[in-house]
Amino acid sequence: MIKYLVTIGLIFAILAGGIAVQALYRRFAARHPELGPFREEKGCGSCSAGSGCGGASSCLPVRQPD
Repeated sequence: MIKYLVTIGLIFAILAGGIAVQALYRRFAARHPELGPFREEKGCGSCSAGSGCGGASSCLPVRQPD
């Protein structure tokens, strides 16, 4: 039983850590606009066909600001 509780705790800690890193990245990007805009992680923004996406046709093109 202890093994299951530890596993659940580890999964929660990893997910919370990922959210914390994303928040830190947003704050860093806001403080340093000269490095470019914050790039939001998308479901298939940077993947290639065969890596879990439905292919390049299922990804929406990223619009560049004018």
